[in-house]
Amino acid sequence: MAAESAGGATPRTLRDVLAAHLAAAPDAPFLIAPETGRTMRYRDIAAETRALASMLDARGIGTGDVVGLLLPNGYRTAALFLATMLAGRVVAPFNLIAQQSQLVHCLGHSDCRIVFTIDAERARLDAALAALPPQRRRAIEVVSVDVDLPGAAPDAALPADPFPPAPLDADAPALLMYTSGTTGLPKGALLRHGNLVAAGRAVAGWHGLTRDDRCLSSLPLYHINGQCIATITPFVSGGSVVAPHRFSVSAWWDLVDTHRPTWLNLVPTIIAYLINAARDDARARPGCVRFARSASAPLPPEQHRAFEARFGIGVIEAMGMTESSSVVLCNPQDPARRKIGSPGLPCGVEVKVVAPGDPSNAALPDGTPGELLLRGPNVMSGYYKEPALTAAALTTDGWLRTGDLGYRDADGLYFISGRLKELIIKGGENIAPREIDEALLAHAAVLEAAAVGIPDPHYGQDIMACVVLKSGRACTEDEIRDHCLRELGRYKTPRIIRIVDELPKGASGKIQRLKLLDLA
Repeated sequence: MAAESAGGATPRTLRDVLAAHLAAAPDAPFLIAPETGRTMRYRDIAAETRALASMLDARGIGTGDVVGLLLPNGYRTAALFLATMLAGRVVAPFNLIAQQSQLVHCLGHSDCRIVFTIDAERARLDAALAALPPQRRRAIEVVSVDVDLPGAAPDAALPADPFPPAPLDADAPALLMYTSGTTGLPKGALLRHGNLVAAGRAVAGWHGLTRDDRCLSSLPLYHINGQCIATITPFVSGGSVVAPHRFSVSAWWDLVDTHRPTWLNLVPTIIAYLINAARDDARARPGCVRFARSASAPLPPEQHRAFEARFGIGVIEAMGMTESSSVVLCNPQDPARRKIGSPGLPCGVEVKVVAPGDPSNAALPDGTPGELLLRGPNVMSGYYKEPALTAAALTTDGWLRTGDLGYRDADGLYFISGRLKELIIKGGENIAPREIDEALLAHAAVLEAAAVGIPDPHYGQDIMACVVLKSGRACTEDEIRDHCLRELGRYKTPRIIRIVDELPKGASGKIQRLKLLDLA
């Protein structure tokens, strides 16, 4: 059950959430760092908040100022992520794998006053700072930290008021999260305390999470899934998270055996690698795991079925966005009501399908494809310092244009066919790249696949597909093309097929489809 504030009131801010945990179970574990064996308790989060607030106060970095993080996963990273928001500042986690030009943009655009990083990232960060105008560069302090070490000594006793004196409300900004920027410069989605609490409560309520639940997630804290699903949701529910620095296919099930999580936070890439690495005797898994949750990218149906058959763990597919605190759709907990290939039902939000470009935004009938719009308490207030982009994304009555194409079926579940910007239009026919992907993944030698539209003088666009082969499997491009002809027919068979070592991906493992055009 999600945390309640003192007196039983619904929490409105992350401070309200922590205050309830400190009153009920201050010594309960929140984060387990498996590389070091360190455990962060809820009282330790309060200690980290007080220490960080004092440090920032001494530097004149006040309420509402932006604190940047350029950090990999670790105990200290999680502590800084939460403590910054609890201290009334705005946290801006920068993507460790972003292009240098994008890092320069985010540093300049965010107005951050301080950046916490590690020594290994210092040269890259210094080079990015050097590219900023002198006045902006001088306004940013850089502090190197050890992500494995706590930043504050745990208190023997909790004070009556563990938080900084400046009050917070639900509208206080908390998280400035930059989108991946695959089609341009990243945009900063500004999420408020009320957005994050609403998202955490929606996910915790949907999955029935309580203080007894524990998540295993290796997703990075510079991605919205790692932030809102794997960190904010356990924080709101009073549970805990096992957070390794990174995903390791060889260590994954050992972490399950050792730490006994009740749910797994996955993305399709992780699912694919776990299936491919599984031994013949790997089907039975510990009974502690109630379910696995897959989001951040569509889960191919064949991989969905293969994971459940191999490991005996049900997968609940979901869908989220940075702009909606990583919460949009989720399949039901009841296995009988789930539909493979669908990201599910609205989770804490309203959703409708409209005709792209229709100014009335009237909902289309079930089964009719269009663009998904959503509205809810977890949706951002807007893009930071970008009023024109905000106006283009949010309607006057609060609906967010997702850019995702799909439809709702007669049972109310939604199906996603692709992105507006990624739709392939060949000779006037709309082709969803996911249809090509799934046909390619049906080939026994293919581990990962992605299709994209390429310019063509006759059709306007044609199709290129890139595939990664399974370890130890051999296959030619002609063999894959023959497979596509059987599965898709000639018109939808990719004109170009590339066998590559890896596909370009974002922090969560989502394939960055438009970057495939560099291989055309």
